[in-house]
Amino acid sequence: MVSIQFLTLEVDDPAAAQPLYTALGLDEHVRLRPSTEPTSGFRGWTLSLVAAQPANVNALVDAAVDAGATVLKPPTKSLWGYGGALRAPDGTIVTLASSSKKDAGPPARTIDEVVLQLGVTDVAATKDFYVEQGLEVGKSFGRKYVEFAMSGPVALSLTKRGALAKVAGVDPEGTGSHRLVVASDGGAFTDPDGITWETA
Repeated sequence: MVSIQFLTLEVDDPAAAQPLYTALGLDEHVRLRPSTEPTSGFRGWTLSLVAAQPANVNALVDAAVDAGATVLKPPTKSLWGYGGALRAPDGTIVTLASSSKKDAGPPARTIDEVVLQLGVTDVAATKDFYVEQGLEVGKSFGRKYVEFAMSGPVALSLTKRGALAKVAGVDPEGTGSHRLVVASDGGAFTDPDGITWETA
């Protein structure tokens, strides 16, 4: 089973960007390296943090804002649970969510799962591409959404680009570099939407 070991985010200034990812508890999941590759608008992916309860989502959002993040969508209840979205100073979009709508304990800045969500042009074609690279499908909902069965610290999902942008509270248009490299034990390749994978 393929595992994502970590994500490398390409940022203008790694030292300036690091405090936010430390505040979110992502030091082992995210690495930073300098890049001045042009990028604008939505980059076609989000980093999704799943927490046990709404209080934890709020604690993480507060920590991120204190570290310089901008709120794109304030955390609110919805049909599926509770969540919101942030933009890091380096441009990365982070969504935070809990499937629970009620708190079961005091707030904690802890995350239960880290998911790289890719907003792709064609979910079915991209799913087939990743299966050819050795990834196993965990859940699939036709041409709308796919979750892969991953053994590492970062999970992977696919959805339509416009749908992911809507969840993040941003316009789906964007150009230039994704500013993302996925480090895994599955080999080096570039997916149909231009997301680069390299060997960890």
